[in-house]
Amino acid sequence: TENRAFIEVIAPTVDQAIARGLSDLGLDDDEVEIEVLDEGAPTAGREARVRLTVLAADAGPQDSTAVAARQVLQDLLDKMRLRGNISARWVDNVDDPTEPPQLYMDILGDDLATLIGRKGETLAALQYIVRLIVGKQLGGMVDLVVDVEGYKLRHEQQLRRLAERMAEQAVQRGRTLALEPMSAGERRIIHLALRNHPGVTTESVGEGFARKVTIIPKTVK
Repeated sequence: TENRAFIEVIAPTVDQAIARGLSDLGLDDDEVEIEVLDEGAPTAGREARVRLTVLAADAGPQDSTAVAARQVLQDLLDKMRLRGNISARWVDNVDDPTEPPQLYMDILGDDLATLIGRKGETLAALQYIVRLIVGKQLGGMVDLVVDVEGYKLRHEQQLRRLAERMAEQAVQRGRTLALEPMSAGERRIIHLALRNHPGVTTESVGEGFARKVTIIPKTVK
């Protein structure tokens, strides 16, 4: 498996682990080499673990990247003794549709709130670590997103709706409005959501944890 992409999957049974791995890879069983690493012991509470290695020598770069990134994330979850299923797919770049797609990995499971942390800080740190490890393995940075139960998608949607609502108020009132202090990532979402807005511009002001976005109407009443 040294030069071929592979993933390792944990599930209650060997068959379930294989099925889950094939689903994640989007491949049929004749397109992978299957190795049972641990048949598991249900009575002892130990799950089965299998490794699926992609046989195709000409697998596309996106496939290899997704497999490598998913494995890195799975290894980190194992080290933290957290159980979760990882869904990985390529999605359009939400920041700039002209840019290459992003790899979106969503961790699904129970009792994963600790992975999110206060205002998503733990999740942001996990994503940063995964990016570093995958980038080192593949010899270049990979634009990937790590999420938990769709938390980031929901939060981004909330921020975009907030941005549109506050922009409308700024235009109606004809004065600058300031949002509450936000993280750099949250401020970026606001800026991007309003960058093409016909009636307002945005600017970040303040220092450190007090830094916030101001929404400025282009025409003052």
